[in-house]
Amino acid sequence: MRIAQLAPLAESVPPKLYGGTERVVAWLVDGLVERGHDVTLFASGDSRTTGKLHPVWPRALRLGRKGTDPSAACAMLLEAIAKRARDFDVIHAHVDWLHLPLLSRLGVPFLTTLHGRLDLPGLPDVVRQFPDARFVSISDHQRLSLPEAKWIGTIQHGLPSELLHASYGGGSYLAFLGRLTADKGPEDAIRIAHAARMPLRIAAKIPRAETAYFRKHLAPRIDGEKIQLVGEVDDVKKQSLLRGAAALVFPIAWPEPFGLVMIEAMACGTPVIAYRSGSVPEVIEHGLTGFIVESEEQAVKAVGELGKLDRKRVRARFEERFTARRMAQQYEERYRELIAPAARGLDTQPLEP
Repeated sequence: MRIAQLAPLAESVPPKLYGGTERVVAWLVDGLVERGHDVTLFASGDSRTTGKLHPVWPRALRLGRKGTDPSAACAMLLEAIAKRARDFDVIHAHVDWLHLPLLSRLGVPFLTTLHGRLDLPGLPDVVRQFPDARFVSISDHQRLSLPEAKWIGTIQHGLPSELLHASYGGGSYLAFLGRLTADKGPEDAIRIAHAARMPLRIAAKIPRAETAYFRKHLAPRIDGEKIQLVGEVDDVKKQSLLRGAAALVFPIAWPEPFGLVMIEAMACGTPVIAYRSGSVPEVIEHGLTGFIVESEEQAVKAVGELGKLDRKRVRARFEERFTARRMAQQYEERYRELIAPAARGLDTQPLEP
């Protein structure tokens, strides 16, 4: 198949540092190319891919030139795919809602993977404007807020099995990995580590809008010894962080659509202690790959029970459930379902699995 992938422009594909969606797009493209497909990636010019790169903007917006207008970059992305749409059998978009008015009118089969939270005002109105647009969710929980969307499946993220290597030692600290925002639970993670008498290493991006939150609520608690901030990490440093951790703490306070860091930890053999929210029960198997808890007190207790978990089994469950190879195969199946009726001149909806 000739497949176009539309990536966000905030980060390169894959990203230099933070960027979950862009990582998933990179792994998906590589997986599809490995399966023999002709894949073109529409992304920033500093992206790297085993497919064909169509650069629509010189550099990723977040780490690129200051003052760049994101709307201008997005306009270039839409113009690029508009000119080349007929070159493809199917178009796969990862840019939220931006593309819907255009792709709905081009006559080429397309689908959208939604990577963010969907419980936001106005989204049902958007969905109603595009009743024929097909969507893929990254967890079953994610789609609950938009039942009227035309869902054609849930496909959980996967990463290359060889990307991260496991460590089967016990680990000497707790790890927190993600954005330093209140809904990600960094304050809870600090309190859990203190109560469990475990060091905590925080590898995280500080969003510009959250600088005041960080200075007021987090900075006074980071002593550089028991509680350490190591900043944003690349894949090499991320592996080192997760391999050496007794557990990843994931005390989220929002409807997490997937939580890529959970499967990154599992790939390193590292169990996850997570609050029961969003996709967590779909990713973590309680008592096998980690512990699903309801409170800080339960999280502290779970730290004391980490010795009951087999880190080799954690890695094995990652390989069984969350590889990029599995993800690419499932998307390939959805593409074929979309293309088949289009080839016959029909407009029938693929059956959801």
